[in-house]
Amino acid sequence: MKRIKLPLKGLSLFANVGIAEAYIKKYVHIKVANELVEKRAKFYSELYPSTNMICGNILDNTIFDKIIRSSLREKCNFIMATPPCQGMSIAGKMEQDDPRNSLIIKVVEAIKLVKPKYFLIENVQKMPKTYIKFKGKKIKISDFLINELSDYNVNFCLLDAADFGTPQTRKRSITLGSAINLKVWNEPIKSNKVISVRDAISHLPSLESNEKSRIKYHSAKKQNDRHILWLKNTPTGKTAFENKIHFPKKSDGTKIKGFKTTYKRIEWDKPAPTITMCNGAISSQNNGHPGRLKENGEYSDSFVYEMLLLDEERHASLADGFLERIASPQRRKWLRMRYKVGNKFRHFWGSQRVVRSFVDKFISAIVIALIVPFRGVLRFPATKHQNLICKQNGKFLL
Repeated sequence: MKRIKLPLKGLSLFANVGIAEAYIKKYVHIKVANELVEKRAKFYSELYPSTNMICGNILDNTIFDKIIRSSLREKCNFIMATPPCQGMSIAGKMEQDDPRNSLIIKVVEAIKLVKPKYFLIENVQKMPKTYIKFKGKKIKISDFLINELSDYNVNFCLLDAADFGTPQTRKRSITLGSAINLKVWNEPIKSNKVISVRDAISHLPSLESNEKSRIKYHSAKKQNDRHILWLKNTPTGKTAFENKIHFPKKSDGTKIKGFKTTYKRIEWDKPAPTITMCNGAISSQNNGHPGRLKENGEYSDSFVYEMLLLDEERHASLADGFLERIASPQRRKWLRMRYKVGNKFRHFWGSQRVVRSFVDKFISAIVIALIVPFRGVLRFPATKHQNLICKQNGKFLL
């Protein structure tokens, strides 16, 4: 079988700020990248100035053409794609008609046009079994990739980050593609050693809510007093719901209902569970610090677990330097304050399921109340093609 010389020349789709690029730069030099969000694209360009970052929506034909032309000009022989996963993730709504699921179609178009020797597609573990609509028919993504990329060996892998030297369980679908005249790209060999939470963070000093240590990036977020009380009385690996006295309850004493994975301390001697986006609240999933038993019978470290890996620290440092170059001191102060406020609100909103449900229903009721009086005059425009909402052109909205 033919072998390819390293490093490869790559195209990165849905690149974000380039976290993956930091790990593969020994084997792949990313020459072209695409990112939808302008702020992320600017940050990416600061980190990787030699890469041609094309900012914009890949569904826009002009943007897509720029990506393809630039990739062909650079003779890219590797494509890496990490399309949005919210429509397939078990942490999301898992809506099969989520339009983001179909972004995989543009990835396949890019592969066909650029003709790389290798490609890699990363997504949540449900991705291969998710259905998309293609040419008017529903098809499973795994079947779609095999059918459309017949010039490639397509290898579907379900990998866990904990098997490769990461102190966190995070399962992902990794699709490895190699041209049929090349050696089949198989999944990597697992590490012989599993790194536990104890291996990763036991050397760090204990912290309580809103405390900081002298170690860079080592701090505890502020928690409310009730959460602190519940977690102080929760043993390692257990949930506060199992406490006989100090269990999660409302201000009137009513027991809070929730999953046993919330208000929970993680284990010391296992890799951490998957850290979710809303990890700033104790009421979120599996993210309480393991804690250390104290002489008074309580447990230390009553705050949420957040692991900052060295590469994330590097990106954080670069972000500070980037801000210093593009913003005045007043602007930087405003941006940091806005981030803190937004981050706190996001964590609060992510933990308030009942409130979110009420707000969703309230907004729906307002929208319906505003539309109903005009139902006789609101029509969809009649066009050559059927619109997205209604199968019959020009049909009344209500």
